[in-house]
Amino acid sequence: MMYDTNLDKNEANYTPLSPLSFLQRTAEVYPNHKSIIHGHRTYTWSETYKRSCQLASALSSSGIGKKDTVSVLAFNTPEIYEAHFAIPMLGAVINTINIRLDIETISYILEHAETKALITDTELSPTMKEVIKKINKEILIINICDDQALQPDGAGEMIGEIEYEKFLHSGNENFEWSLPKDEWESIALNYTSGTTGLPKGVVYHHRGSYLMAMGSITAFSMPMHPTYMWIVPMFHCNGWGNPYTLAVLAGTSVCLRYVSAPNMFNAIADHKVTHFGGAPIVLNFLIQATDEERRSFEHKVNIVTAAAPPPAATLEAVQKMGFDVTHVYGLTETYGHVSVCAWQDQWNALSASEQSDLRSRQGVKFPMMEGLAVMNPEIMTHVKKDGEEIGEIMIKGNCVMKGYLKNKEATDEAMSGGWFHSGDLAVMHPNGYIQIKDRSKDIIITGGENVSSVEIENTLYKHSSVLFAAVVAKPDEKWGETPCAFIELKDPKDSVTEAEIIKFCKETLAGFKCPKKVIFGELPKTSTGKILKYELREKAKAS
Repeated sequence: MMYDTNLDKNEANYTPLSPLSFLQRTAEVYPNHKSIIHGHRTYTWSETYKRSCQLASALSSSGIGKKDTVSVLAFNTPEIYEAHFAIPMLGAVINTINIRLDIETISYILEHAETKALITDTELSPTMKEVIKKINKEILIINICDDQALQPDGAGEMIGEIEYEKFLHSGNENFEWSLPKDEWESIALNYTSGTTGLPKGVVYHHRGSYLMAMGSITAFSMPMHPTYMWIVPMFHCNGWGNPYTLAVLAGTSVCLRYVSAPNMFNAIADHKVTHFGGAPIVLNFLIQATDEERRSFEHKVNIVTAAAPPPAATLEAVQKMGFDVTHVYGLTETYGHVSVCAWQDQWNALSASEQSDLRSRQGVKFPMMEGLAVMNPEIMTHVKKDGEEIGEIMIKGNCVMKGYLKNKEATDEAMSGGWFHSGDLAVMHPNGYIQIKDRSKDIIITGGENVSSVEIENTLYKHSSVLFAAVVAKPDEKWGETPCAFIELKDPKDSVTEAEIIKFCKETLAGFKCPKKVIFGELPKTSTGKILKYELREKAKAS
């Protein structure tokens, strides 16, 4: 039979996938269910929908339209959550930016993204004032004035005269918007951490964001109405897609502007938090909390952790506290997590240490992904499933980026051979679970942030006393990894100190990128002068 004869797509049987539909449905079905809690502020799903429409309307009246970029530099507050819906309602693209970045990098992103409007928190005003001077272009600036902001010295100043709430209320809560006509339309722009030079702009589409939300629900068996504590920054891969996941499930967001052990325990106890995500450093906050910082709770709390593989001892300790931890893996280029250490029932019979060792693996593909493999990148063949042969993690599916903005060469290279090349080196175990062994580009993951060793080395080489420099990851209980610098001085008798080197780096690098440890001495090299980093990694571990 010819099933496709005269059976075409039409308005009745086909609608492009977009996560915007989740918000609309939940506002209709669960209008009075709590959507967001932020200090004394609470909103329902009906209110969140109306506020998103108002913001979209106000932006539209200000000249923002289809394919325009609206950048957001904000903490985890209701404003950035609303922006995830309001901006795409216009067919515009949301560009969330890491609030920890330096002036140079933020300026580059705003110019490269051709940003037309910027939503920013007044706590960031010292940095943003310098950014605005540097880019020297007209941008609509909207200020978030959050009464929970600590406002350190020099912070808290409005940039321009537009305040978020006043701007939002100038819009129409009945603003008419429509779903995209093509699910391939861009919804978000996220920048990499610049691990090989300038950060690259990663473009997401509506279809991928929709499927990421649905994939998370399936992979984590998430129920209706979860209470999710925001620790993962919404500027990081759009919060791993969770703004949209919570909209599907009519969940409640508990915003955590500042992450600390007391704040986490208070939120868990007071609001009955059921889920949250975070880097391994967050697990250490919980483990190392004092008795005064802890609060008791009776319910189960599910944690999703990513970034550098957490040590088995860390996983074992946090499990004993009543948290259920799932380890995931992903990249900016894959909308966030695309592999999960899916738990097998037979593992329950293993010892706690054996279970924790298994939990630290990166696992298997998410339901919405088509391929997750470990391959030889030169000949594109799969490695043996022996847990020994090392290859590169390759990914394919609807949650792989559209590509790098204005960089077709890098896009083609990253997706050569029909797979996205992650740059991460791993093995494939006999049961089909992957495990990362190293990073081909010497990326250091500190507190969930990717840091380029090359960027730090380039800075170190600018110091007048430095002859050779190399930076590797040093294991750290709190941050997962931190940069460790090895320096060979031009004059061995030079009195330059570790503190002076770190201070020098802080003059040009963001704080989290600066070395936390500096070791002086002759660097090990090959006969051709190449620095032997694998030897330095071992020295860093032992130091």
